[in-house]
Amino acid sequence: MSAIRNVHERVVEAPAETVGALLDRVSAEDDPVFPVPAWPPMRFDRPLGVGAKGGHGRVRYAVTAYEPGHRIRFAFGPPGHGSHELTVEPLGERRCRVRHVLEHDLRGTALLGWLLVVRPAHDTVIEELLDNVERAVAGAPAHPVRWSPQVRLVHRLLWPRPKTVATPEGALLIRGALDRPGYEDAYAMELRPGMPTDPQRWTGILRDAFPVLARTDGELLLDVNTAGLKARASILVDERYVTLSTAVRADSTRARLYWGVVRQVHPFMARTMLRRTHRALALAAPSAAERAGRVEGRRR
Repeated sequence: MSAIRNVHERVVEAPAETVGALLDRVSAEDDPVFPVPAWPPMRFDRPLGVGAKGGHGRVRYAVTAYEPGHRIRFAFGPPGHGSHELTVEPLGERRCRVRHVLEHDLRGTALLGWLLVVRPAHDTVIEELLDNVERAVAGAPAHPVRWSPQVRLVHRLLWPRPKTVATPEGALLIRGALDRPGYEDAYAMELRPGMPTDPQRWTGILRDAFPVLARTDGELLLDVNTAGLKARASILVDERYVTLSTAVRADSTRARLYWGVVRQVHPFMARTMLRRTHRALALAAPSAAERAGRVEGRRR
């Protein structure tokens, strides 16, 4: 068994009370520091406090200590044996140190996974969190974290995959687009905070190659006719998901022959294009601190 101790810290030119107030909003709807949507959001089953259970992505933990404005301690869930902790330490009236400490006992494949996959991603997430703290209270960080090729590869490989779903009830445009379609499918991915909710922003799923037939506030209907096929695609963005739906009807012999071939690869291509666009839009989104600053500006 190997004891892991991983420490990240940053001296921030701002009062400890100001920075502590930011950390008190971790996991909240207006969380200004956790690096979402590039990474999975931190979520709990209740507001931040002792006993709250949740985590981010596949990492599960619970809050075991909470001193508002000063300290948050999380314990990893089974089969993990360890914890991680965020603290704010004053260094004067207008300066403080933010520290994140992770301690874990690992062995075997778990230790190998930490070294090859988890640690590079973890280090990047924590450094981005510290970057966001600086952005929120002291302006742009002097040396923002840069992703290594290893982190980019891990990020790409671990990005979520679309789920196969029924055509959503709210996708009214595609539901009425074709009479008696011979084929229908739909794939959905969860939206993360900060991702665009205008379906027009998601047309890159289909490489902006098809004309828009109709739109509502949350749905776009596109004409994807080809080789005699009557085909429509819908991009629906609601409060939780972006869904790509397809409806196809092949009326002629030519169209049936063409669809007989294309149908074999269509599900793979649809999922791949949705996943690629989902990741690209997440990476292009403003940081949590920038989004929070815009909200605060509108409130004023």
